[in-house]
Amino acid sequence: MKAIVLDGRSLTLSDFLPIFRDEVVGLSLAPHAIRAIERARERVERHIAAGDVVYGLTTGFGKLKSVAIARGDLAELQRNLVLSHCCGVGEPMPRAEVRAAQVCRLNGLARGHSGVQRSTCDALVRFFAKGFVPVVPQQGSVGASGDLAPLAHMAAAYLGHGDAWLGDKRLSAADALHAIGEPPLELGAKEGLALINGTEVMKAIGVGVLLRASEVSKAADALAALSIEALLGSVKPFDARFAELKGHAGHARVAANVRACLAESRVLESHADCDRVQDPYSLRCVPQVHGAWKTALEHVLGVLANELNSVTDNPLIFPETDEVISAGQFHGQPISMALDYLALALCSVANISERRIEQLVNPDLSRLPAFLVKKPGLHSGMMIAQVAAASLASENKSLAHPASVDTIPTSANQEDHVSMGVTAARKARAIVANVENVLAIEWLCAAQAHDFHRELRAGRGAQAAYELLREHVPTLDGDRFLHADIETARGLLVSGELVRRVEAAAGPLLA
Repeated sequence: MKAIVLDGRSLTLSDFLPIFRDEVVGLSLAPHAIRAIERARERVERHIAAGDVVYGLTTGFGKLKSVAIARGDLAELQRNLVLSHCCGVGEPMPRAEVRAAQVCRLNGLARGHSGVQRSTCDALVRFFAKGFVPVVPQQGSVGASGDLAPLAHMAAAYLGHGDAWLGDKRLSAADALHAIGEPPLELGAKEGLALINGTEVMKAIGVGVLLRASEVSKAADALAALSIEALLGSVKPFDARFAELKGHAGHARVAANVRACLAESRVLESHADCDRVQDPYSLRCVPQVHGAWKTALEHVLGVLANELNSVTDNPLIFPETDEVISAGQFHGQPISMALDYLALALCSVANISERRIEQLVNPDLSRLPAFLVKKPGLHSGMMIAQVAAASLASENKSLAHPASVDTIPTSANQEDHVSMGVTAARKARAIVANVENVLAIEWLCAAQAHDFHRELRAGRGAQAAYELLREHVPTLDGDRFLHADIETARGLLVSGELVRRVEAAAGPLLA
């Protein structure tokens, strides 16, 4: 079982891989994190005992920041805060994303600036270990003060309100807590605010998108190589000298990947002296287009890797100086802008893949039978597969409108600029799913095209991609229910099996 030790400083993207693979994951708090949590809580208790008026500890929230709350009402204040913010709507977030958000929230608390009790953190560790997953509606966050509505639903489930998942079973949160032998959480001063104030939901969704996008980054290069083989393209545009002259690291990585996938190709040898002068851009410019995508991915990975260990609630406790300071750590603009960039870059992967699909199915361009079927007319072959890819690529363009440029004042204009970070994350999630499907369709078409000259072995990586698909999807000899083929190809891509098989044959690919 993968065990993640949380200290607020060392959480990595790779820590989330088993969570998104639905594997069993354990959590624990590092000893120095426990000491930091206890130190910050001691300062909170001191302010409460002294009767100090401190925002978030002994006052109302947002527009009600100047309303002092009596000491005897502080626990009720925190409970009321959580329940009043449970205004999320829409379909529930996928369970893996909620589990990722649980990890992110606890990691932020572990840094020792949020002022929560150690007993609360211990309870969150136990809830996670016992498979308690709150049901969290996807919509309702504006991304400042953090992801209030979805995080409130997560916190409310710990209190026994709303619903929760135990395995595949959806129960009331109260029944789920009873089933795992845990009492509902009781919040002390500051704790409700610490649980709902932050960017953990946009982070969690973004991490899931990034893990999928990293798989797409390698798979797209391998499938472009198979399309080049199928269309009798040239390897010359992938010469390392062009990468040096261009000066972009992403270009160099793509070119290296494609060269590795085309190594020892008998197909390329067979037409080395043909009269075709230049390949279309969708083949020839793969290093430039896929390379720009890799550069974007690298940037977003850096932003999210940093954010995973950011403290994003408010106000924050600084035990060394005994200060409680209100700031804007909860604002999601760094994440929303990065995820908008990721969404935009993902669109380019689908766009160029769809154009390669058109090259493959169009007899005027491919010199192959129309729509890659032996008896076109009687059979439609891959005709509508290309239409589906075009639909997805076009949908992406609508989804790519940036969420981070939008803002709407909330909380009586106290929160007058917001990030729309969860919206950016949800759109990126929808786009990466579309990209996976477009690439799956390209894989089907490229393999079908390669069947027309399969007596010539493709390059090492391209041949591996072809053979893997043919183990699961037979050659299209006549029309059949193609949806199942697309789903199978997509499953092999998303699971990582495509990249694993290609790398086993051609060596490691560069993301």
